Amino acid sequence: MRRTSRIIRIRGAAALAAGVLAVSLTACGGDDGGGDDEEKGGGTGGTGGTGSTVTLPKLDGASLEVAAVWTGAEQANFKKVLAEFEKRTGAKVTFVPAQDPIINFLGSKVAGGAPPDVAMLPQPGAIKQAVDKGWAKPLGAEATKELGENYSQGWQDIGKVDGKQYGVYYKAANKSLIWYNAQVFENAGAAEPKTWDELLTTAQTVYDSGVTPFSVGGAEGWTLTDWFENVYLSQAGPEKYDQLAKHEIKWTDPSVKEALTTLAEIWGKKDYVASGALGTDFPTSVTQTFTGGDQPKAGMVYEGDFAQVNIGETEAEVGTDAKVFPFPAVGDTAPVVSGGDAAVILEDSKAAQALATFLASPDAAAIHAKLGGFLSPNKSVDPSTYPNAVQKKIAEALIASGDDFRFDMSDQAPQAFGGTPGKGEWKALQDFLKNPKDVAGTQAKLEADAAAAYGN
Repeated sequence: MRRTSRIIRIRGAAALAAGVLAVSLTACGGDDGGGDDEEKGGGTGGTGGTGSTVTLPKLDGASLEVAAVWTGAEQANFKKVLAEFEKRTGAKVTFVPAQDPIINFLGSKVAGGAPPDVAMLPQPGAIKQAVDKGWAKPLGAEATKELGENYSQGWQDIGKVDGKQYGVYYKAANKSLIWYNAQVFENAGAAEPKTWDELLTTAQTVYDSGVTPFSVGGAEGWTLTDWFENVYLSQAGPEKYDQLAKHEIKWTDPSVKEALTTLAEIWGKKDYVASGALGTDFPTSVTQTFTGGDQPKAGMVYEGDFAQVNIGETEAEVGTDAKVFPFPAVGDTAPVVSGGDAAVILEDSKAAQALATFLASPDAAAIHAKLGGFLSPNKSVDPSTYPNAVQKKIAEALIASGDDFRFDMSDQAPQAFGGTPGKGEWKALQDFLKNPKDVAGTQAKLEADAAAAYGN
């Protein structure tokens, strides 16, 4: 991954954070097609789930493979979107499970002469790598037109390389949220915090009630990079965030020391993090927060809106048993960090272009939105499509922010540094979770790995 995607300037982060805060206060519960072979298609997509808004070609006899790292409910829900595309076009679509890092997975497929037709890439840097390697194919006119009608300029731009559109950011994530067990908070008399100091107070209140404050999915390094990015963005500010994302400043910078020291106020506090964090995967970090009655393994878990998929695997109801508040302000402004997955064409064809067009439409997003645990940057999706008040508010806040967000820093980095299990930033922060006193050593390791990956 290289640093070519446009990093969106924040002007309204505070407004977005305020919008998300309302969640917990109000929640209750190549061929472009064309010609005679095109049809509107049937189905029940559309902005409100009542009709079709996009024209797709008839593709009887065509077959496609779509690769993504999604598993479990996330994969199952995406397959329902693909099934609707099959229904409308007559094409046959096969989902190909991929492994992280997906660029390495795709490399093996390309080397074997059998790349998938479309890949869902979770990093802007991965899109750039796919372009540099000659794998990715530009989007055609129909898909580009659909993007222009339904996406803010910022979401279009992060799917571009050298000014050419390659990616459709089908799925977004608000990664500045902390979910909590409402019964635990009620029993403890804990309040939703707005600042980092208030978060520490809330954590102590939960701890004093007999429940471990935080569940952390430390077995997966990306969750730890997200923790760091929220603290760093709020504390160091957007300009420093952009510089660190591009490796224009070193990881030995004092601002990184300050952020790691701040993180250690939670990660290094005795019994503040549920035991076995380094062996806990992300799904378990969520489910163990919402099982066990009023004595779960933890009272809070940090991660994005997509945690709802995992909450849905428990008996907890989002909006009542499971509530959420924005990641608290560490500095002057609460952070707003976003992530996303983009559809990129590897094998150009009429069918692949049609699928990219469909995924850029509100029809596809509405199908997935209804199922929960999904957030679309598509501004044409009716917010009422989302299944609960929590997700609806998160979606409205994201769309209202327009271009005013920061994309996940590690996703902008070369994959060797920011996106590989057991290496780079993932491994360095796992080691830091294990020994939060070693701030200087962690900085030195981060800088050595970053310098090697960025080449500067």
